[in-house]
Amino acid sequence: MKLDFTGKRAVVSGSTSGIGFAIAQQLCLSGAAVTITGRVQEHVDHAVESIHKAGCDLSIQGVMADLGTAVGAATLIERVPEADILINNLGIFEWREFFQTSDEDWERMFQVNVMSGVRLSRHYAQGMMKRGWGRVQFVSSEAAVQTPPEMVHYGVSKTAQLGLSRGLAESLAGTGVTVNAILPGPTRTTGADEFFERLGREQGISAALAESEFVVRNRPSSLIRRMATAEEVAYMSVFLASEQASVTTGDAIRVDGGIVRSIL
Repeated sequence: MKLDFTGKRAVVSGSTSGIGFAIAQQLCLSGAAVTITGRVQEHVDHAVESIHKAGCDLSIQGVMADLGTAVGAATLIERVPEADILINNLGIFEWREFFQTSDEDWERMFQVNVMSGVRLSRHYAQGMMKRGWGRVQFVSSEAAVQTPPEMVHYGVSKTAQLGLSRGLAESLAGTGVTVNAILPGPTRTTGADEFFERLGREQGISAALAESEFVVRNRPSSLIRRMATAEEVAYMSVFLASEQASVTTGDAIRVDGGIVRSIL
């Protein structure tokens, strides 16, 4: 099966590294014109250059904007007014004990993880609907269905993404626009690498050992018994963005290595 995105325009939020970068790269290598987004111009430029070096000779551009704000979303929309594929990947996470999580922490988590997707979907999905074809996707987490006690505010924001995804899919029923969410499990990204480096220093062990012990201790139901790579998650995202996934909509697709102990 060959996935061909020739003629399609994709916007991937939060895509200078990690899962977002991997998705953007695979979309571009498969023929899509891709817009990379990030908050730091140097990181945006580096991501665009890296994708070019990976063999993508097609259209790829970068936009610097803080999409966790209304101003940032407006900046992106002004620069890139139309898209056929929107991947709402932007997200943050932090370990914080529930009773130490302030209103400001909750607000920041929701602005970045939830409202960024609300604002971008509200704009781009209207154009998709008019053209009769489109793909909207939310990169959620297995934490959406198994709220982690060490970061309740993060888990709740990811659960909210599932409700947003399903509700938008219902709103776009019969239009040719599909809306789905993917639920990655623990994934090796820049943020995760920094977390395990810090955790390893605190415990006097290597980052690799800290990562391995985290999976065993904190995600014991994992069937792959390891962290996923960003590329492994990206392959599922890119398939759901393709023409071949035309009857998959309103769904939450797990890419979690079997962590969620459910047959549905």
